[in-house]
Amino acid sequence: MQIKNKVLDIPVIQGGMGVGVSLSSLAGAVAASGACGVISSVNAGYAEDDFEINPIKANLKALDYHIKKAKQTAKESGKNGLVAVNIMTAVSHFAESCKIAVSAGADIIISGAGLPLNLPQFTKGTDTLAAPIVSSGRAAKIIMKTYKKHFDVYPDMFIIEGSMAGGHLGFSADDIINGKAQSNDEILSDVLRVTEEEGVRIPVFVAGGVFDGSDMAHYIKKGAAGVQIATRFIATSECDASDTFKQAVVNAKKEDIRIIKSPVGMPARAINSPLLERIDKGERFLAEKCNGCLTACKKDDSIPYCISRALIAAVKGDWDNGLFFAGSNAERVDRIMSVQQLIDEIMTEYRLNKSDIQVAD
Repeated sequence: MQIKNKVLDIPVIQGGMGVGVSLSSLAGAVAASGACGVISSVNAGYAEDDFEINPIKANLKALDYHIKKAKQTAKESGKNGLVAVNIMTAVSHFAESCKIAVSAGADIIISGAGLPLNLPQFTKGTDTLAAPIVSSGRAAKIIMKTYKKHFDVYPDMFIIEGSMAGGHLGFSADDIINGKAQSNDEILSDVLRVTEEEGVRIPVFVAGGVFDGSDMAHYIKKGAAGVQIATRFIATSECDASDTFKQAVVNAKKEDIRIIKSPVGMPARAINSPLLERIDKGERFLAEKCNGCLTACKKDDSIPYCISRALIAAVKGDWDNGLFFAGSNAERVDRIMSVQQLIDEIMTEYRLNKSDIQVAD
């Protein structure tokens, strides 16, 4: 399929997962399969020697390295896969991260956790596409009007993220728990309507609770260009996360998946763990030194734990102290496989379910 000047063999985006869950090993393997691999910029440099001294410098250095490494892996495959970077608007060094992503050759910058209203400032006139994440047609409309007014461009693509996703969510906790949040179908319909009203054809990818090829066929029939899948890619041999994290996803049961309140003030979906159980009992886990990674973090005594430290513990395999983000379908993941095996499985299911639809060349 064609996305502006980019060609993507397989219309599947591997969701960006921080901290350190999706870096160059996972993203490179996904791109080498012909799909779109995504590096998460959030504390990408957590394993760098100077992370504790200067975390932002370490993150930017690591981001540059992982983009270039994943791009090289994709190039060597000979397939039309892409390498994207997920940069949350909430990170304190958003502008610097976007500049690094463009200079390192990222094919796409994907951005959410707020409205990325200034993203074209960094991507316009470059070879890097701008892909805002939205959870409503209203958000898509605001972004389109803002981009057109201030930059004379439209988003190159949209990713809509429904309430069944893992990690931070763009809905209220009450709406998620009570089933009042808009469904993926409703959000997709609203966003497609907004683009049609503006007279612009923008590829829309659906994320949040997307599990297999039959889901992919369903959304493409509804007008989507493709899908984004995250949690299933944790349980791959190439995923950058620890084996403990991978096994936590495989072992998760329905009752283990819960909605929590993140220190950044947003609801999030995670696997129940000893850390969360201790927090439920009123214990507090604050870092001695704040990394300053997120602008939205309150950085005061009102938060019970440092989310950065908890996510780093998870990616390193510390079950007792880690925060393990995962989507609503984690309970359906039953084994660890290679990225290529997962992509092949998704595409086989898709072809069996697509009936009369055709993916655009």
